[in-house]
Amino acid sequence: MHVDTPLEYLESRIYDEINIGDSSSLVRTLRPEDVKLFALMSGDMNPALANAEFRHSGLFQDFIAHGMWTASLLSTTLGTQFPGPGTVLIKSATHFARSVAIGDTITVTVVVQKKFAHNHHIILDCSCVNQNNLLVLSGSVEVLAPAEKIRTKRTAMPEITISDKYARLQVLVSRAEGLAPIDMAVVHPCDRESLRGALMAADANLIDPILIGPEQKIRAVATENGLDLKRHRIVNVKHSHEAAAMAVTLIRNNDAEALMKGSLHTDELMTEVVSHRGLRTARRISHAFLMDVPTYPRPIMITDAAINIQPTLQEKADIIQNAIDLAHVIGNPEPKVAILSAVETVNPKIQSTLDAAALCKMADRRQIKGGLLDGPLAFDNAVSIVAANTKGIDSAVAGRADILVVPDLESGNMIAKQLEYLANALSAGIVLGASVPIVLTSRADTAETRIASCVIAALIAHATREKLKGAG
Repeated sequence: MHVDTPLEYLESRIYDEINIGDSSSLVRTLRPEDVKLFALMSGDMNPALANAEFRHSGLFQDFIAHGMWTASLLSTTLGTQFPGPGTVLIKSATHFARSVAIGDTITVTVVVQKKFAHNHHIILDCSCVNQNNLLVLSGSVEVLAPAEKIRTKRTAMPEITISDKYARLQVLVSRAEGLAPIDMAVVHPCDRESLRGALMAADANLIDPILIGPEQKIRAVATENGLDLKRHRIVNVKHSHEAAAMAVTLIRNNDAEALMKGSLHTDELMTEVVSHRGLRTARRISHAFLMDVPTYPRPIMITDAAINIQPTLQEKADIIQNAIDLAHVIGNPEPKVAILSAVETVNPKIQSTLDAAALCKMADRRQIKGGLLDGPLAFDNAVSIVAANTKGIDSAVAGRADILVVPDLESGNMIAKQLEYLANALSAGIVLGASVPIVLTSRADTAETRIASCVIAALIAHATREKLKGAG
């Protein structure tokens, strides 16, 4: 008899209910998160499973499961299906016939071969086959049958999200592979994170940093934190304000093609950037956070959350165009732009809804180009298709936003910081609309955030080079 357990219950078979030849099966499909979670729980970081170079060296052709992941399915079958709850595993012998790759569907089958009345032990033959009916595991187990009948409602398993910020950083860094490092003026890198971030970006071959600040202070930070400055240029100035002015001068003289903010206040740097001899263009300068949020299926941009406090309608148009241009640089040819407000309907009493409606019409008239705009949208229906459908919003943008345009700096900054600190988002901050990209991170940001921002700056700088070549 083949035993099937009801989906809503776990039910055991005691010794007297089990006959030789009885069988049961369990079906599971291997997902990427299964491999990661098993590695975390077991501590088994076998390079055949975790290292891409090793994985594609010829021995393995894809992500594969730990062998014991497949073996653990036997335990699941015995403990939840047959004989079921109360089963005690005494011993097992298994043979691994072939590897299991991500996407493989495994069918586990156990069949009763022997029973021992004196101790209520049972021997079962076990096999696991993949979707092609190829054997991946075989063996046998000896178990102690449940001593009493158990019938209990199944408990829903919690959803698990695995967030590996370092791995996501490496994916981002790979976007700039093959590009030559850019000369970046690093303004006043006089604390551990700002100096370490610049040096990490240099080690990743993203930038060639020009360290601008009090040389003695920079070297003291390096010595204190074991950082090597031998390969890097230092421009000695007296203080942070002079460092900002020197950085702008280097850009104007074509000695650098990007800026990075160090341990000085944003206003101090941006005052030099927007001065009459600064780095302004015809476009309004704005800031964008590019964020990789573990619970969102694609990178998402938030703008402006750092520079424009209460932007006007025209300033919002520039902010959106800056963000769209950045999306093009990072490989999104038609980004979906959600213009946020507290509600998704136009309300004359809420200025942001009026601005959103006007901005969408400006896009219709080609005053904003290269993206697909919709608004006003509330945050929930901008990022959740379920929320958008619940509210009856028929939109190609709602629930699928690539860019979130916030009403003002306060709301944008709160959204970005919440995603970073509560959702473990990897964040890259960049200033757009100036003559060069500016990495504008917070003094509290980690070196990982700074290196992620350098990737974006490098991509923009190389795109600018290509544009200038085309114009020439």
